[in-house]
Amino acid sequence: QVQLVESGGGLVQAGGSLRLSCAASGRTFSNYAMGWFRQAPGTEREFVSAINWSGDSTYYADSVKGRFTISRDNVKNTVYLQMNSLKPEDTAVYYCATTTIRFITTAPDRYRYWGQGTQVTVSS
Repeated sequence: QVQLVESGGGLVQAGGSLRLSCAASGRTFSNYAMGWFRQAPGTEREFVSAINWSGDSTYYADSVKGRFTISRDNVKNTVYLQMNSLKPEDTAVYYCATTTIRFITTAPDRYRYWGQGTQVTVSS
């Protein structure tokens, strides 16, 4: 059984930083790409960032490019999302997910397993 457990969310003032972590178990973590998505109340889940299986290729939504950094540690089976210069519009529940392929995809339907989410709230 694959499990993804996110942590690191919380309340932060605009301009601040948070680092999200997603610990994976139950699967060969290093074989597959990973992604972060977010969902604000009343909106659809949106793609934030993804990283390929080896960690040497990353991709970001335009809304977070230059502020967020995704990384992974295949020894610790963990993927991270460093979020800097946070804005109130970044407020959402953040989910990590694992794909069925090695390479980056932004399509939610290519992500087979999802974490339970962690709340990020940015106050103005």
